[in-house]
Amino acid sequence: MLSHKILATRLMLLAIAALTTMTARVVIAAVRAPTMPADKALKLLLEGNQRFIAGRLEHPNQTPARRAEVAKGQHPFAAVLACSDSRTPPEIIFDRGLGDIFTVRVAGNVADQVVIESLDYSVTHLGVRVVMVLGHRRCGAVIAALAGHEEDNEDIGPLLAELRPAVSASRAMPGDPVENAVRENVKLVVKKLATSEELSAMVKSGELKVVGGVYDLETGKIEMLKN
Repeated sequence: MLSHKILATRLMLLAIAALTTMTARVVIAAVRAPTMPADKALKLLLEGNQRFIAGRLEHPNQTPARRAEVAKGQHPFAAVLACSDSRTPPEIIFDRGLGDIFTVRVAGNVADQVVIESLDYSVTHLGVRVVMVLGHRRCGAVIAALAGHEEDNEDIGPLLAELRPAVSASRAMPGDPVENAVRENVKLVVKKLATSEELSAMVKSGELKVVGGVYDLETGKIEMLKN
């Protein structure tokens, strides 16, 4: 009798585990409908940057009414992974407002697992269909990574370790080593995101675009890089 009870208990636990797994898969598969197509979203970002460059800012979606609207829920049309540098706030350089851009900022615009999962949230749960990796010229984190690489310092910490592949890849390139490493870092982060377990399926299907750009601190212009 006891063995039958134990067997029944085990079967029940297995059934619960299977149901939990199935439920999780359903939740994961339930990707939110897009706020807007990727091409349109990218166009809005670049048009906003052109206004910023020209000094003809419109400051859209920055009213009290917009604040009240997005307090009920957010549906950003784009996600931007940018550097923490105080001179590169995406909402300003793209001339956007509240609830428009899902912004992730970290020194060197690197993509560790926390960053990847944050961007995945914007895609899966909020409807984002374009993710921009935005580097910038004269990036301090990249400069530090170059210095650490030259000193052949192994104890560089997690941030500079994330930048080391870009430094290594750009080392033999002609021209300015900082500019080369900045651009290479953007390209490598774009590739890392596009091939990540979280985002790769939607990138391959064409539903999600991951793009890269470099911001010029002096002109305000964003140069889009080819993948």
